[in-house]
Parts: sequence; structure tokens; C-alpha cells
Amino acid sequence: MKTKNRLEMAVYGKGGIGKSTMSANLTAALAMKGRHVMQIGCDPKHDSTRLLMHGENIETVLDYIRDHDKNNERIEDVLHTGVFNVGCIEAGGPRPGVGCAGRGIISAFEFLERTKAKEAYDLIVYDVLGDVVCGGFAVPVRREYADTIFLVTSGEYMALYAANNILRGIRNFDGELYRRVAGIIYNERKITDEDNRVSRFASAVGLPILAKVPRSTAFAKAEEENRTVMEIDGYEEEKSIFSALAGKIDSGLTLYPAKPLSDGLLEQVVLGTVRSEDIL
Repeated sequence: MKTKNRLEMAVYGKGGIGKSTMSANLTAALAMKGRHVMQIGCDPKHDSTRLLMHGENIETVLDYIRDHDKNNERIEDVLHTGVFNVGCIEAGGPRPGVGCAGRGIISAFEFLERTKAKEAYDLIVYDVLGDVVCGGFAVPVRREYADTIFLVTSGEYMALYAANNILRGIRNFDGELYRRVAGIIYNERKITDEDNRVSRFASAVGLPILAKVPRSTAFAKAEEENRTVMEIDGYEEEKSIFSALAGKIDSGLTLYPAKPLSDGLLEQVVLGTVRSEDIL
């Protein structure tokens, strides 16, 4: 059960767009500001918390509940403590070729409710695969979970397509007026006209770009060391981006309703053949 004082945030993005890296560094930045944070990986790859755990692969909830009777479940068996005292959980997924990944997330969330896993934390970060916004992958975006939703995207068309599709899913849950979308985390890939593509999309869907994360050797360096960028020496500009975003979250973000575009209009906006100010 959600408490009034606990903030729960869902970070959505296309697979491979860097959402787990963004989530881990944002979680670390929030913990460095004194927040008691839990990060829950909601991707069958179960690698969301790897950097926070310094490379350790932790047992997933789905693997755990396969092998344990409900009467013998213990949250401490799957809840691990990462850097800066961050709580780390991986929902996991089915064995390849067997079962449904979305159903796995549903089962994992039921376990977290039974074991009251979130009670000791004042901020929860859900790191969620955004290619498919249906079934179990939509669970974190339900109102009883996420208060605040971030979209991670680059200027690549399929990343923006996934972001728009996520907005469609949110709109189906929330309707036209309810406000939960905080904005866009722009993870730069250095493609042609990328800044303008992301800017046009953000304007068209009525969302701010909360942070632009430059393409940087910092992330490769951190990956080599199995650490977040927040922990490695140097790279103060990159660290400041996550610190600033954590500060915005602490201060309270303005939230917006989901306003997805049609597929045809999305293509025109991304390609720049229609002006965002001309969209009603």
C-alpha cells in the first residue's frame, strides 16, 4: 500500500536507449542527497541494478518465487543493498521460450506487496522496458504505483516512437486531464538534427526536456568499473546533470497529462515537416 510520504517514479524507455543507466545514476544522485531509495528493475534482462550493485547479478523475484512456498518467502532474500545504501530488486522474467515476461512482472509486484518490500523507503524508482506498454509492463504506470513518470529517449525515430507509445499507454490509464508525466530525459546519440528532433517532439506532446545527457566516455568508463558515473573520478559535468535532476525531484516537479501523437503526426514532427505550434 502506498504511503502519502513515499514518492514512486517510473522511468520508461525503449530497450537499449540507456534507461537503466539513467535510472541507476539518478537513483545514486537521489541517495547522495539523503533520500532512502529503492530501485526495482522491471525488464527481463534483469540488469537494472547491476551498476548500483557493482556488477553483482542478484537473484530475481521471479526466480525466487518459483523455488519458494509463499509461507517461506523472505524479502531479504531478494532485496540487496547497493551503493549509497540503495535497495535493489530485480523482477526478472521467464526462461527463454517459456512463459510471459509481462506476467512475470505482475507476479513480482504481487510478491513485493505481500512482503511489504517498499515500506522502509521514501522513494521508489521503477526502471521499465518501454517497447511494450501492455500487460505486466504497464503495471508500474498504474496509479497505485507511479506518481511520476519520466520518458527516456534519444532523437532516433524508434526511440521517439516508443516514447509516444508509452504516452498512449499512460493516456489509456489516466484520461486527458490527470497529470503524472514529469518530462523527458534526453540521452543524446549524436545523430543528424537530433536536438531539433527531440525539441520538436517535446513541444508537440507538451512536455519539458528535464535533462540532456551528452554522449560521453564517462558512461563507458563507469561500465568498465561496474559503477555509476556518480562514483567515478572526474566527469563533473555529467555528474551535475543527475544531481540537478535529483534536486528538481526533491523540490517538486510540475506534472503534465499524456498527450500522444498519431503515428502520422509523429513522423511529421520528427522529420520537421509540420511545426509543433501548428498542432492543436
